Amino acid sequence: SNRGNVLTELGRLDQALASYERAIGLVPGYAEAHSNRGNVLTELGRLDEALGSYNKAISLSPNYAEAYHNSGNVLQQLGRLEEALAIYDKAINAKSDYAEAHSNHGNVLQELGRLDAALASYERAVSLAPDHADAYSNRGNVLKELGRLGDALASYDKAISLKSDYVEAYSNRGNVLKDLRRLDEALASYDKAISLKSDYAGAHSNRGN
Repeated sequence: SNRGNVLTELGRLDQALASYERAIGLVPGYAEAHSNRGNVLTELGRLDEALGSYNKAISLSPNYAEAYHNSGNVLQQLGRLEEALAIYDKAINAKSDYAEAHSNHGNVLQELGRLDAALASYERAVSLAPDHADAYSNRGNVLKELGRLGDALASYDKAISLKSDYVEAYSNRGNVLKDLRRLDEALASYDKAISLKSDYAGAHSNRGN
């Protein structure tokens, strides 16, 4: 299994998969190997098989927070949002301080249009992990949708302070500044996004507007 972890880090996914499967062959009840097999299958785009691996890991270790969380990520990719929400809840029940699960829980709630609940999830994520740039950025998206533009701007600024090359945050920050009619600042924010990712169509379009 450790060999599989190294091969995964090296991007040698087919070999990593074979290594995890050998470990499972030797120790069928090895929950971590089933979960790691699911991670590799996810990377390979074999999502239904990945779900099967996570479910096996969970059946062997019912409080396996990471397996619940990663299963939720796959369900979200598959558009099975209510199922993803329920699985993230299980991850959080197993590990209440799991910041990434709170953040991804928020992503699903946002996608479902449940903005106040999504905001609460992001608030919990950043209280647990004050350096979680993605949670701050996504929090900004929700605050913008709620019309709280000043708070959204502050959230994007925090995300950028934590991750200076955060293209999406610069672009979304520009959108808020545009709505606030601070057009020169908006333009500078779009320019920064484009300097970081020259083919970022959304920033080019908004800059043109």
